[in-house]
Order: sequence, then structure tokens, then C-alpha cells
Amino acid sequence: MRVSWRVALGEHLLTDDELRKLSSLNGPLVRVQGRWVELRSRDIQQVLEAASAGPGEVGESNDDQMPLRDALQLAYSDRLNAAGLPVLGMEASGWAAWLCGSGGENDLGKSASMPMLEQPECFRGELRPYQLSGLSWLAFLDRAGFGACLADDMGLGKTIQLIALLQWERQRAPGATLGPTLLIVPMSVVGNWVREIRRFAPELEVLVHHGVERLRGDTLIEQAAQHDVVVTTFALAYRDREDLMSIRWHRIGLDEAQNIKNPTAKQSEAVRAFVSPRRVALTGTPVENRLGELWSIMDFCNPRFLGSPAEFRRRFAIPVERYRDPGRTEALRGLIRPFVLRRVKSDPNVIADLPDKLEYKVYCNLAAEQARWYEHVVSQMLEESERYSGMKRRGMVLASLTRLKQICNHPANYLKHVADSDPAAGSAAASRSGKSARLIEMLDEVLAEGDAALVFTQYRTMGHLLSTMIRHDLDVEPIFLHGGTPAGKRQQMIDRFQERDGSVPIFILSLKAGGFGLNLTAANHVFHYDRWWNPAVERQATDRAFRIGQTRTVQVHKYICSGTLEERIDQMIESKIELAENVVGSGEQWLTDLSTDQLRRIVELRHDEIADEPEEEDPADDVLTVRASAGAGIGGGS
Repeated sequence: MRVSWRVALGEHLLTDDELRKLSSLNGPLVRVQGRWVELRSRDIQQVLEAASAGPGEVGESNDDQMPLRDALQLAYSDRLNAAGLPVLGMEASGWAAWLCGSGGENDLGKSASMPMLEQPECFRGELRPYQLSGLSWLAFLDRAGFGACLADDMGLGKTIQLIALLQWERQRAPGATLGPTLLIVPMSVVGNWVREIRRFAPELEVLVHHGVERLRGDTLIEQAAQHDVVVTTFALAYRDREDLMSIRWHRIGLDEAQNIKNPTAKQSEAVRAFVSPRRVALTGTPVENRLGELWSIMDFCNPRFLGSPAEFRRRFAIPVERYRDPGRTEALRGLIRPFVLRRVKSDPNVIADLPDKLEYKVYCNLAAEQARWYEHVVSQMLEESERYSGMKRRGMVLASLTRLKQICNHPANYLKHVADSDPAAGSAAASRSGKSARLIEMLDEVLAEGDAALVFTQYRTMGHLLSTMIRHDLDVEPIFLHGGTPAGKRQQMIDRFQERDGSVPIFILSLKAGGFGLNLTAANHVFHYDRWWNPAVERQATDRAFRIGQTRTVQVHKYICSGTLEERIDQMIESKIELAENVVGSGEQWLTDLSTDQLRRIVELRHDEIADEPEEEDPADDVLTVRASAGAGIGGGS
């Protein structure tokens, strides 16, 4: 960018003539614009010396050139310019004005400086106007050589905006070999990324790097070069860092970038050390607690732009966090504004694009402990389905399906019924369940946005487990309404939640007790933690929030464990919507008449959908062997 230097005396911008006249005065006090000002002659001399060294005058006609990155650092940090004077700020025009926020922060739709892109031809779907703006912004920064942090609210489509960017650059350079993009994501969303890419950009070749049989060394390098996208996890980014660093990445993208918020964590250091000319971070919560988290994400996007951690603490973190310095706050905002795009659902340009209700399927992986219990129950169910017939077989199948659903929820949801005496069985650690871990992550984002949520489950035990997890991991006291809740207390819970004062942002409900007859419009998120397999029942539950009186877009999240009966039954319902409406209305009953082969196809576990992070030795493993030999109560006896 072309740079002109101006010199200010107080609030008055000096011309060249005024500057020269001031330099000829000998007194310490001068009169400027009707005011007496103390002026140090050495300051004027430094300015004149800097002007004589440059291509133009300092007053107003200097036409130097400087990278935008350097200009921003000079304008908004506390560094001195070549004349030894502090830089008070900058005013920009053209494309720099738009990028630096001069034309209105995040006002992408009205910018004449940023070229607005058309939707990529191969994109299977329709990008909303604000998503096209986000794509255009990502592409603009990409061409300018900057990393970007897309920090849209949850549910506004950060994933598909990045997918569209991958398609756009290939459409722009047909036949070119761009190299692979490395996507580093939480284990809980690996499956979501693969499905979203296959859904919206099936022409992109995707390689998943996780699991005990993942590729290593030269084989990984060779295969990565033959794919457009390589998806791996934050844990493996550190564990396999040597292999991943040996690959020439076209781009590195982070999903849920708050996972590197601790700048000294090993996985954060590994991710920031990867080399790539293009970087994108996706997060709904760029700053959760401390400014150091922002530094870590920004240092990934644009390395060393905010200085070293020590420099950042001295210049920004301490003045802003400890002393609430408005000048330093504004300076930091000016530095990061060009590289962080945040749209919230209440933005006028966004809310006009949103329907009243958005529905998503959230695919989760089973944790290793869940997978062991799941395979144990499947094995016993298939064995016993050959021995029993009639009502006894139907009862056994229904009981087994219930247990499989409970295992998909959380091991403790299942073990509570078959091992009530085991203290470890009731442990509510979210890490024991892929579903629970993902729910905690998403609820954390809901809370960060100041939103409120309903969480539906069929099982009272699971509701209590969720209450314990939320209380422990999010430091929030949820309320839980179930069939045993007294009528008087029930209405008190509803009234507290509907007050919208932020004291009760999460309402857990059992599906039967809270699935109808309630008005809970304070919520704008609905989580179906476990599926009823009846679309009508799920709609009734969703309608607790999506009803007259709701003034915001409602986001509905339906949880599914990948590679399990939950995914296969969901696929059956989707492919046979008439069956779903007319036959599946009885819950799982229709499954009890399937043959053993049909049951096997529905319930058998797909092993590539199990979380790959190794666990510590689990004392429950020994208990599993004992219970397995005793039958674990499968078949109707427990």
C-alpha cells in the first residue's frame, strides 16, 4: 500500500510550510491555531531528517510504500516511527479502508473494494448472501497473503464457507495442482467434516488421518499429495507432528480453533509450527477468558504479527485486562480487525437471510469404552435372537436396542442399570462419551454467545448425568424436568427459565415429561441428545421453543453416533419418510420383527468411527470380562 506521513501538533495536522516555519522558531512556546503549545526543537529536527531521507515531504506529499502488515503494526502498536515519534493511528482508502474497517466493521455486503464472488459452480447447495460475503472475505485475504479467523456464531455455516473456498480456488485455476489442505479438528467433528465435504463438494478427495491404522512416513506424504483435504485431530497434530511437518501443505485450517487457546500447550505449539502460506481458523469463541487465547489464534493465522507472548502481554494483555486501558483496547482492535470476521445471528444482514428454524445432524464418535460395551451387547443380542422366538424374542431385541442407545449416550447411562453397585459405573466424566464431549463443547459456545438451550433425553438417568457434567465442566447450574418432578416445581422451573436473565441458560428435559404442552421460547437452541426415532415426537419437542412468541432463529441439533444403529436407523427414516411418519411412530417396536441378518446390518459397529486417542488403563476392563461371562443381564432378566 502507498503510505503518506502526516505530522500532528495537538489535533492539528501540519502542512509542509507550517512545519518549516516552526523549525525556524527558537522559543519553547509557539502559537498554533490560537493555542499556545510547548514544542521541542529536537522533535521537529527528527521529523525533518526523516523527511529528507524519504521520497517525499513528511507534511502531506510523502508517497512511500509499505506492506499493510507493517503499517498496521506501526499504527496500532506502541513502537516509534523513523522520526522517533509515536504514531497515533492511520486512515485508509481503497481496499485498505474496507479491510481496516473504515467503511463499517464487518459490513461486507456494501463494500465496493472487495470483489464479491459468485457461488462456486460445483457447490451442491445454495450459499446464503452472508456466506457468499464470508467466502469473498476469505478469498480476498488469501490472495493478499494473510491468514483469516472466521468467528461467526454457531450455526451460521463456517464449515461450508471454507469448503466453498477450496472449490473456488480450484475453479479459478482449473487443472492446477494446488496441494492438500490440512484440516485439524476435534475428534468429535471428524465425521461431520467428512460428511459435509462429501455432501457439498463430492469432487474433493478427502483423506482421514486418525485411527491405529493411519498412514505414516513416506506413505502418508504420497497419499496426502493425491488428496485435496487431509483431516486429522488436534491430539494427532502433536503426536504425528514430524510426519505432518514433512508435507508441503497448501493451506492449514483449524476448526474449533479455541483448542489452541493455551499458547504453551504442546498441541498449540505444534499447530503453530506447521508451515503453510495459507491459514484459516474457525471458531465461534475467539476469546473465552484471557487475551492470551486471542494471541495464540492470531499467531497461528499471521505468525509474529502480535509480537512475542512477552511483547503482547506488555503492550496489550496487562494494560487491557488489569488497567482497562481504552487506548490499548482500541489499538488491539485496530490490529486484529482486518483478520477476524465475526457475524452474529442478530446482525441485520444475517438475520434477514436466516429461516425461522435451522436443523443439523451432529455426528459423534464412540469412545473406546463405549465401543467395547456396544460390541458386547450386539454379540449377545445376535446370539439370543437365534434362540428365542415370538414375544420373548421381541422383548429381548427391544431391551438390547435400549441398551445400545444408552451405551451411545454414555457408558454410565447403561451401567447404571446393570452394575448399580459399581462406583465407577456412575462416573459422569464427559470424556467417556463422544456424544457427551461434543455436547459440552457446543453448550460452551451457546453460553459464550449468551444464548439458551433445551436438551432432550429419553432417560432420567442420562438427564442426571448431563446435569452433573454441565455443572462440573461449564460451571453452570442447569435445571432438569422429568416425569417425577412435582407439578408446582415444574411451573417454577419454566418461569425461571423464561425470565431470560441468564441465571438458567440450560434446561434439560426428559422427552416424555417435556415434549409437549410447554412454552419455552427463551431457548433458541434445541439439542436432541438421543433420538426417539419418531419425527413427529421430535417435532413436538422442538416446538417447545419454535412456537408463537419466539423472536429468534431456532437451531435444532440432532445427535447421532457414527457407525452405530443410530446412524443406520436415521438413514432408514430419511430414505423412507412415509414409513417414518406412519410406521416408525411406535418408537423402536417396528425393529423387533426384523430377522437376525437384518438386525446385524443395523446394529453392527463400524470400527473406523471409534475415537483413536488411546486411553489410560481402565479398571472397568476387568469388570467387563466378569459381567460378559455372566450375561450382563441381557435378555430381560435385569
